[in-house]
Amino acid sequence: MAEVTQLLLRWSEGDQVALEHLMPLVYDELRRLAGGFLRHDLLHQTLQPTVLVHEAYLRMLGQAEVAWQSRAQFFGLAATLMRRILVDHTRERCAEKRGGGQFHLSLSHADLFARSPEIGLLTLDEALQTLAAIKPQHCRIIELRYFGGLTIAETAEVLGVSHATVERDWQFARAWLRRELSQ
Repeated sequence: MAEVTQLLLRWSEGDQVALEHLMPLVYDELRRLAGGFLRHDLLHQTLQPTVLVHEAYLRMLGQAEVAWQSRAQFFGLAATLMRRILVDHTRERCAEKRGGGQFHLSLSHADLFARSPEIGLLTLDEALQTLAAIKPQHCRIIELRYFGGLTIAETAEVLGVSHATVERDWQFARAWLRRELSQ
């Protein structure tokens, strides 16, 4: 962990060699994160964890202004970028030129119809955007914990708050999100 943090600090200072040494150290963890995103997501069966990691990596390279401080911060940003990639992918699939999210099913299967995974991911993203507007830290905690797989201690480190604050805000955010999504 200390080696990853040191490489991140060197990368922040413009050392491109540090980036070359960093990626082999974090690649497996990034693939695990991507696999977690894709494991239960029927919509994104065409995406492989490797593709998601590579796209997140390319977007991360574009984050020139990030002052890297820790491994937890790095994985938190990676998780946020992966979520955005999946939301963008979902929006593309639902774009008007691709049928605008119209559902095609025969009448014999109409009784089996359930909400589409596209709707679920977009609804979740809309709920998180609403939460970010009213309680930005709560939204960030969801991103880091749920999407990033960070522990409460790692989340507290990234946000610069206490362990107890993260636990309390995590409970509130989950309850708020559960209520929002059930409506």
